Amino acid sequence: MNLFSNLEKYKKDIDNLIKEGERLLSILKSNRSLSQFRKEYEIWYSESLSLVKIVLPNRVKDFEKYYYQKGEECLRKYMSYQGYLSDFIISETEAIEVIKVLFENQLGIVKAAKRRFESSLFEIRQLVQADLFDSELDAARELNKKGFIRGAGAIAGVVLEKHLAQVCSNHSIKITKKNPSINYLNQLLKDNDIIEIQTWRFIQHLADLRNLCDHNKKREPTKEEIEELINGVEKITKSIF
Repeated sequence: MNLFSNLEKYKKDIDNLIKEGERLLSILKSNRSLSQFRKEYEIWYSESLSLVKIVLPNRVKDFEKYYYQKGEECLRKYMSYQGYLSDFIISETEAIEVIKVLFENQLGIVKAAKRRFESSLFEIRQLVQADLFDSELDAARELNKKGFIRGAGAIAGVVLEKHLAQVCSNHSIKITKKNPSINYLNQLLKDNDIIEIQTWRFIQHLADLRNLCDHNKKREPTKEEIEELINGVEKITKSIF
C-alpha cells in the first residue's frame, strides 16, 4: 500500500467517526434512553481520542475533559444518571440536554481534526508531487544533454500538463476535456483569474516549444530550446499553485 492509499484510509476512518458521531447525536436529539447512547459512546470515544492524539494533539485535553473532569460538568458524570446527581435531583431529559451539549463539543473537535488532516493531506500531496516533478525534470535535463532532445522536451511537457491540471484542481476549476492540452489548461487558468496575462503568454511559449518535440517534423528542436523549456516548466511548478 503506497503513501496516498494509507492517507486515504485514515481520511476514511475520520469520516466514519464523524458519521457515527452524528448518528449518536441523533439518538440524543430524539430523547431516547441513555442506555443505547452510553453503550455505543464508549467505543466512539476511545477511537476518536486515538485520532485526536495523532492529528490534533493540542486539543487532547479539551477532548478528554468533556468526558471526565473532576468537579466539573462532564459526560461521564451525566451518563451515570440514576435519577439524581450530587445533591440535586434532575430528570433524564435534563441529563440528556447536558450530555448533548458536551458531546457536540467533542464531535466539533473531531470535525476540526478532519479539517486539519485534509490540510495536511493537501500539503503532503503537494510536496510529493513537487519531488516527482523535480525528478522528472532532472531526467529530462539528462536526456537533453545526451542528445535525446525530443524525448527530453516531451517529458518536460508532460510535467507542465500535470502541474497545470493540479492548479486547476486546487482552485476547483472544472476540466471538461478528457485529454486537456497545455494551452487548454493555460486558458482555463487565465479565464478564472488565477494567472496574469504575462504568465499566460509565458506558458503559451512553453507550449510552442513542447509542440516542436511532439508535432513539428519540419525541423528538430535545439538543445537550447529544450533547456529553455525545462527551466520554464520548473519556474511554473515553483511559482503557481
